[in-house]
Amino acid sequence: MTAGQAWHWVDMAAGAAKAAQALAPGGLLAVFWNSFLPPPEVNAAIGAVYRRVLARVAPGAPDMSGGMPGPEGYRQLCDKAAEAMAAAGAFGPPEHWRFDWSRDYTTAQWLDAVQTFGGWGRIPAGGQREVLDGIGEAIDNAGGSFTMRYATVGAAAARSAG
Repeated sequence: MTAGQAWHWVDMAAGAAKAAQALAPGGLLAVFWNSFLPPPEVNAAIGAVYRRVLARVAPGAPDMSGGMPGPEGYRQLCDKAAEAMAAAGAFGPPEHWRFDWSRDYTTAQWLDAVQTFGGWGRIPAGGQREVLDGIGEAIDNAGGSFTMRYATVGAAAARSAG
């Protein structure tokens, strides 16, 4: 059983207990998050777009200008998930892991990804178009592509036999 980019939406104690009920002995509960950081100049330009547009069209929307919390922020979520697995009393010792990787994005590829982020649906449609146009311009001004550095962090534990 896996939860990628989603376990923070679940009550972790209840989720671990439900997972324990669903898993056979030896089954694995693995939760993970992908943190990412664009190159500094791209990150700054994208952040400026979010600040400018959201302040005007969606003042109540989540502040998406600062990017993701980074590997350490997600490590804290992994720690909470591991604590919940241990508290469920049905799993072996949780393990933590981290995997660093990168991916190249064109402007179009990144604009497709942006629309999948949490909070995106809370931006009015006109604001969404303006955010996409602004981010597209920022990436185009940086050469039309960039390399995103990722760190996937996770916690996993196997269902105990008893």
